[in-house]
Amino acid sequence: MCTYSFYYKLHYACVSCRVSFKRYSHDAAPPCPRCSEPMLCAGHDFAAPRRSDRKAWSVVAVVLRAGLRYEGFEACGCGREPKFRPRTRAQVRARRIAAARTGVPLAEALGRVEPSEPC
Repeated sequence: MCTYSFYYKLHYACVSCRVSFKRYSHDAAPPCPRCSEPMLCAGHDFAAPRRSDRKAWSVVAVVLRAGLRYEGFEACGCGREPKFRPRTRAQVRARRIAAARTGVPLAEALGRVEPSEPC
C-alpha cells in the first residue's frame, strides 16, 4: 500500500499573491495568509515559479483554474514521471486554439504533450 498521499503535504497556491505553501489535505481549501482568499490545490509535485515571474504564474493560474493538478502518473503521487503541464504562454495559447478547433475541453487539451494529437 502506498503511503505517499497519507504522509506528504499537498501544495496550495494563491495565484493572485503568487505564493505557495504546503499543507495537509483538507476538505476545504485553506485561506491565503496574505489575502485571505481560498488557495488552489496544486498537487504533490508542484514547483512554484519565482514570485517575480508573472508570466509563469499566469500559466500556473490557467492550469489550476482548469482543474488540473501537478501530479505524477499514479493518483497517489508515486509515479516518478510527471504528467505534462504547459510551462509557457505560447504552450497555453496553442492548446486553447486546439481545444476550440477540435471541441475538446480545455483541461484535456492542457494535459496533452502535443496540442493537436488525437484523444
